[in-house]
Amino acid sequence: MKLVYEVSDRPPFGKTVVFALQQMIAIMAATLLVPMLVSSFGLEADPAAALFGAGIGTLVYIMFTKKKSPVFLGSSFTFLGAYAASIGQNFGYLGIIVGVFFAGMVYVIIGLIIKAAGSSWVNKLMPAVIIGPIVALIGLSLSGTATDWMACNGGTDYSLVTILVGSVTFFAIVISSVKGSENIKLIPFIVGIGVGYCIALAITLIGGAAGIEGMKIMSFDSFDQAFSTISLSSFIKVPDFFFVKAIHEKGWEILSWADIGSIALIYVPIGIVELAQHIADHKNLGNIINKDLISDPGLDNTLFGDGVGSIVGSIFGGAANTTYGESIGCVAITGNASIISIAVAALGCMILSFFTPFVALINSIPKCVMGGACVALYGFIAVSGLQMLRKVDLNNSKNLFIVSSILVTGIGGLTLQFGHNEMTGGAILTVTSLAVALIFGIVTNLIVNNGKLVADASEFDNKKQPEALAAKGVTPTAPRKDRKKGRK
Repeated sequence: MKLVYEVSDRPPFGKTVVFALQQMIAIMAATLLVPMLVSSFGLEADPAAALFGAGIGTLVYIMFTKKKSPVFLGSSFTFLGAYAASIGQNFGYLGIIVGVFFAGMVYVIIGLIIKAAGSSWVNKLMPAVIIGPIVALIGLSLSGTATDWMACNGGTDYSLVTILVGSVTFFAIVISSVKGSENIKLIPFIVGIGVGYCIALAITLIGGAAGIEGMKIMSFDSFDQAFSTISLSSFIKVPDFFFVKAIHEKGWEILSWADIGSIALIYVPIGIVELAQHIADHKNLGNIINKDLISDPGLDNTLFGDGVGSIVGSIFGGAANTTYGESIGCVAITGNASIISIAVAALGCMILSFFTPFVALINSIPKCVMGGACVALYGFIAVSGLQMLRKVDLNNSKNLFIVSSILVTGIGGLTLQFGHNEMTGGAILTVTSLAVALIFGIVTNLIVNNGKLVADASEFDNKKQPEALAAKGVTPTAPRKDRKKGRK
């Protein structure tokens, strides 16, 4: 796609700050939500510490990827089951840090293997006919979160009021992006979320004055906690870092070697399963910025950055990090791929995690407002995957089988569950529907192409697909009888 700012561009200082703020707002709600969910499992986690961890993890990622991959790393939801399992078995704060270390090392080890063996196999194992629907699935699988937030505002009660607020947020983003001035088109999320926030605030104040509970869609609890008793911590507070909590808990005395082995069994499989989304995210981002990130900076370096960044982030914030679809969607919609913007956003998250009013403000954004914004963010992810399929001939039944197997298993939510965890009541290991869809796609691709790995199934039908040859600059050879007629 056409970018306003390329990866290596340096926008003016003022614009860079605004772009960074937009990235921060896009990723912050989900990043702060993960530690809140961890706290509900029985282990106190500080959202501000997770914000700091996401920031420093992103800087580590930028360093490993040689400043060539413009994406923010935020708290991963995939590990929530692992957090619940380790907390349920009383492994404490250190148990989570050790677990994320194991998961991160999976990426590092795979990265070392790829560095030695090369990554050319990735494009053959995951051609456009596979990676396109996989990327589309990432956006579609997140869509339920966006609509639930709009309809229920993060709770369970359906509300037309919150749908209205979410819809206004979305339409404000659309209008800003399509009909706004040149500068407004670069910050549609700030405009949209700002409009949604103001409307939510007005409705809540009216509902409070009129005593109508259904109109009280905004919570001021984060401000109450910060300012109920005015003190220095109401303005500046050092986040409750996870490693500090682990030290106070004396986690090394809690964990035995057997416990560490159990932690590895919980977290290592998740690291392996997440590899599929890591590759899909980078193929998608590369498609958006017109660069092959699998080749440069290389899949090994993106894995190093993601793995080590996740480990470092968990030491401070407790949450494993991952490349964020919201960040990729933000790049796609605004056309701003400047790596400087991502770096400033990371630094901003680290600095602002110490400022209580800012964290309180972000925590006060209603989920319905973020849901409206995510309709655009997740939608662009899904559409970018569909754009990859433009390169694929869907008149070819081979390709149709591959794409259909991925979409049906992925959208249908087919998972593979192994074992039973008595502490949580769930499975010991769950292979996500995205990973299952990828497996189905790869196996189907091998079956229809007689066990061969190729860039596109249509390459096996060059006689039937002259456009495939033409795309490579090859003129199909006419049949002998036609050549004879031509000479006559």
